[in-house]
Amino acid sequence: MARTGLRRLVAIMATAMALLAWAAPPASAAESVATFTAKATINADGSIAVTSSITFADAAPATFQQVFDTATRTADDLEYRFTLSDITVTSGGKDLGASVTGGPSTTTVSVPTAGLTGPLQIAYTVRGAALSTPGDTVTVSWPLVQGLSMPVAVFDAEVTVPALFTGIDCAAGDPAAPGVCTYYSGGTHDTPNPVFHHEALPAGQVVVPTVRFPAGAVAANQDVHQVWSLDRAFSAAPLPLGIAAGLLLLGGLALWAAHRRIGRDAIVGEEPTLVAAFHPVGPGQSEFRVQDGIRPGEVGTLADERVDPVDVTATLLDLAVRGHLRITELPKASPHAPTDWTFARLQSSDPLLAYEHTLLDAVAPVQGDPVQVSNLAGSVGAVIGTVQSELYDEVVSRGWFAGRPDATRNRWARLGWIGLALAVLVTVALAAFTSFGLTGLALIALMLGVVLVAQEMPARTAKGTGVLRGLDVLRGSLLTQPVDTLPTGQGYVQLSSLLPYAIVLGGKDRWLQAVADSDDDDTPDSTDLSWYHGPDGWRLADLPASLANFVTTVQGTLFSR
Repeated sequence: MARTGLRRLVAIMATAMALLAWAAPPASAAESVATFTAKATINADGSIAVTSSITFADAAPATFQQVFDTATRTADDLEYRFTLSDITVTSGGKDLGASVTGGPSTTTVSVPTAGLTGPLQIAYTVRGAALSTPGDTVTVSWPLVQGLSMPVAVFDAEVTVPALFTGIDCAAGDPAAPGVCTYYSGGTHDTPNPVFHHEALPAGQVVVPTVRFPAGAVAANQDVHQVWSLDRAFSAAPLPLGIAAGLLLLGGLALWAAHRRIGRDAIVGEEPTLVAAFHPVGPGQSEFRVQDGIRPGEVGTLADERVDPVDVTATLLDLAVRGHLRITELPKASPHAPTDWTFARLQSSDPLLAYEHTLLDAVAPVQGDPVQVSNLAGSVGAVIGTVQSELYDEVVSRGWFAGRPDATRNRWARLGWIGLALAVLVTVALAAFTSFGLTGLALIALMLGVVLVAQEMPARTAKGTGVLRGLDVLRGSLLTQPVDTLPTGQGYVQLSSLLPYAIVLGGKDRWLQAVADSDDDDTPDSTDLSWYHGPDGWRLADLPASLANFVTTVQGTLFSR
């Protein structure tokens, strides 16, 4: 088992050397190393002093080059770095003037050797090859042969050790998957120092002797760096994954609890509060009555907790029906031209709420030209924020909400967006310096959840919940009440008064069709309705199409502002 562990360590260190031979100048077919003899001394501080003696089989090449790998990355994104120093290249005691160049992960030694007849000696010291290994041991492993572009016939090495060792190993061959050396031994009476021997080593391959010591015999000097990678930054290892999953679970539960406690409507009794209803006034006849002056825009705001274009459109129609406005459909300039309308202000004693007054002044100023729907975005755009604000204030004043729904949404959304920005920063930091990037992603997901849940945080009071239940009853009535049960002689008035509520709650088409069905002659009815006038030749039978077009156009104009 010990030998298997050493071989694994050797394989890790040797994997990155698979391309070293490619970095050296290509050798001719005749160039080869006859003998490669190394003398290495392992010092107590973990450094290794190496002297290699190289004899060429035939004539020496014009340039000899050896490439040393000085950085090796493991599968778990650890990078072991090695430092070479005191590099000399001699022959017969003469300095050959070698050039040494360093790269991000290699050190290359190049020396002119044309005409060289004697052995070539390369001496250097390497640090970083003494590694702390399991079992309270220190393993010293260094490829004495590496980065050669020519084959080696015979390799021999002797390693001098500073203390008793507990094991040796030797790997040789392809850097990606080295095998076992031809021979290695040590620790005996005849060979107290480890010796290593290998034969017939092809170009580009390695020989990696390894010596293992008990802790304290040799100092570990590994230079290990955690290398950033996407897989490491967002590791799915049990600990990072568990923390991220736990954070998501706990954060999700906290968000759910916050919504249940803060954003849930108050609970009321079974009895709904009716906003409006059809009241019997005679045999087979029912009258539509609205309670407490509740306006259709307020109904729409209570229903979905926001002031949207349909609420403003229903308010415009309600103002017209109550005698504050007249909506006039203008003649088309051509058969294919879009329909347009104008608003005219009328005198009425019916009281106005703040938001109604603001809207009325915008579409039908007391002084000035009438406003056309085609120009509605400009006239209403300047005050729509005020209209919305005043309408929110109105539903709060009615006791339907404890606070303005828009303010509640904005407060929680602001919290979510600020939290999201911080979560992104935390994620970047975690991904850059740790393997807990998934924790940051969990934070981002939770903050996005806050942003989404913010839309559901407005809560209705008990009174508001009761009215909301009443709206369900009213919606059912508007969708099912027979259209022929309105009091005789009051059909148009009754139909007009309920239309704004039907626009908000549903059922608009069936009540408009009732108006159309009541038009049983061919006489133009352009001015029969006090609140809606049509062009010449317009009939009540045209009201469904005209009003549907009006509602769609106004909502589209308000949406596009």
